[in-house]
Amino acid sequence: MLDDMLDYLEHIRERPVWQPIPQDVRTLFQQPLPKEPTDLATVHETFMQDILPFAVGNTHPGFMGWVHGGGTPVGMLAEMLAAGLNANLGGRDQMPIEVERQLVQWVRELFGFPETATGLFVTGTSMANLMSVLVARTAAMGVAVRHKGVGAGDKRLIAYTSAGAHGCIAQAMDLSGLGIDALRIVSTDDQHRMDAAALERTIAADWSAGLTPFFIAGTVGTVDVGAIDNLGALADIAHREGIWFHVDGAYGALAVLAPDIAPRLEGIERADSIAFDFHKWGQVPYDAGFILVRDGALHHATFASPAAYLRRETRGMAAGSPWPCDFGPDLSRGFRALKTWFTIKVYGAEKLGQVISDACALARHMGRRIEATPLLELLAPVSLNIVCFRYRSEDSDRVNADIVTALQESGIVAPSTTTINGRLAIRAAIVNHRTDARDIDALLRTAIAFGETFAKTAQPRKAL
Repeated sequence: MLDDMLDYLEHIRERPVWQPIPQDVRTLFQQPLPKEPTDLATVHETFMQDILPFAVGNTHPGFMGWVHGGGTPVGMLAEMLAAGLNANLGGRDQMPIEVERQLVQWVRELFGFPETATGLFVTGTSMANLMSVLVARTAAMGVAVRHKGVGAGDKRLIAYTSAGAHGCIAQAMDLSGLGIDALRIVSTDDQHRMDAAALERTIAADWSAGLTPFFIAGTVGTVDVGAIDNLGALADIAHREGIWFHVDGAYGALAVLAPDIAPRLEGIERADSIAFDFHKWGQVPYDAGFILVRDGALHHATFASPAAYLRRETRGMAAGSPWPCDFGPDLSRGFRALKTWFTIKVYGAEKLGQVISDACALARHMGRRIEATPLLELLAPVSLNIVCFRYRSEDSDRVNADIVTALQESGIVAPSTTTINGRLAIRAAIVNHRTDARDIDALLRTAIAFGETFAKTAQPRKAL
């Protein structure tokens, strides 16, 4: 099984990025609960034939559809060790928790946070953003909100993020009980960054209406185009207004590892909390999200829930307090830190930073290629690693949608779509460390070929 997976990764470029699942393969996984045992080799053969070939393909260098990390053999092997150990990192005195604490220390160092800051591995940035909203809610309403609920207070809390932010910010407002309507979506500038002046005006209007602004979520690497909000300006506003400043850096926050990009993240060190994923630009296998909170005491106060069966001691297995479960909602927690620790130890921060720099250089190369090709149009500035473009055509939206579907089904390369200024765009997100100029050239060459084919079948517009 190990040999098969190492071979898979070694020869991944020879496989299609993605391929449709045949109906007979889907049917294989609609069987009733097995009552008798099956030989391990037989089950593994089913995996190799009917599961492995039909994954989404984010390990493939031609995968550019969404911001998914490519993983590494080192991370895969570390995951195997973690699964064999089968440690529950909810708490108690054990070395796996010390490994996670080592990662917290490294993350503090990376973002310039104080030693009193706390951090935690979670499933991903969606969970980390939710937890940040909850900590900010506690900061605004006091610990009593955990018992009385948001309805018991006299404050109507309001949050702010940009039109380019991820939808999980709105989801966090929903799940926290504050409501999606309490999230203000602030317009963006011509660089797709949150408009700081518009933010200030919106905050002022809410204060005047008797509302309580409490949370600003800046973004490093927006969903559609990979823009970076002006974090320094947002930090200034948050400090002046007494508002929690959070950074959703799902994949972009780790750009602090890249010396040529890190200066563009100036201000992130002033955040009250940061959410990001090691499983994106950190190339750690899924899942390995992370939350970092400047005020560790407030973080602890937001989630700690003492219980008799979780009694803490100064000696024995129940020592080592505070436990990770005191800083988040999960008591049962896997050893996500091990694959992250292995990845950083084996490759080093400098090499991981170079991977990020290379991805952005490839995106700039792609942007230049598009601008030099009359049949193509660049639809947004290339800020980090995401390139949005389209094939020029009379029936552009339909043709470009067909191009993306055809590219995905070709198995050569797999971008996705988004909408930029009302126009459908082909969106290429370059995240995988295996991706190189060959894959960029293949995407553009094949997109043009499909575009020429589909443009011929486009219906001419009727004269008004």
